[in-house]
Amino acid sequence: MMDRLPHEKGFHVSWDQLHRDARALAWRLQDKTPEDGWRAVVAITRGGMAPAMIVARELDIRTVDTISVKSYNHQTQTAPVVIKSPDMAIMGDGAGVLIVDDLVDTGRTLEVVRQHLPLAHVATVYAKPMGRAQVDTFVTEVSQDTWIFFPWDMALQYVEPYRGT
Repeated sequence: MMDRLPHEKGFHVSWDQLHRDARALAWRLQDKTPEDGWRAVVAITRGGMAPAMIVARELDIRTVDTISVKSYNHQTQTAPVVIKSPDMAIMGDGAGVLIVDDLVDTGRTLEVVRQHLPLAHVATVYAKPMGRAQVDTFVTEVSQDTWIFFPWDMALQYVEPYRGT
């Protein structure tokens, strides 16, 4: 049997599935809301923007900002670099702030984000084992060797049948 390429052990997420999973994330976060409510949502761009928008809507959080961390060049992970920070005058140390991303993989991106907002609550839709320690709340765990294909990366096209190969 041939070894599979990284993209062949894939978890394909449709827009509908992402929406359902982001709403499920919001439902899990409802019970973790601070006494004074969530002050803000910070989306980790770019993947965290769609789930953050859905979570912010579901939890009625009006202050939404972004932190941009570049850690991938296509499918190759590199050292994470913050290229845009949120408004730190509003965010402070992160207390009452909800950080949302689509996925935690190795956790290196979230390590950098936690340095900026150490008291924030970190939530991701999907989590891989190596990065789980960096996440406070998530919806679905996938194996470390699974590549998640998000809807913004996909186009409809014909796929050959699996046929047990």
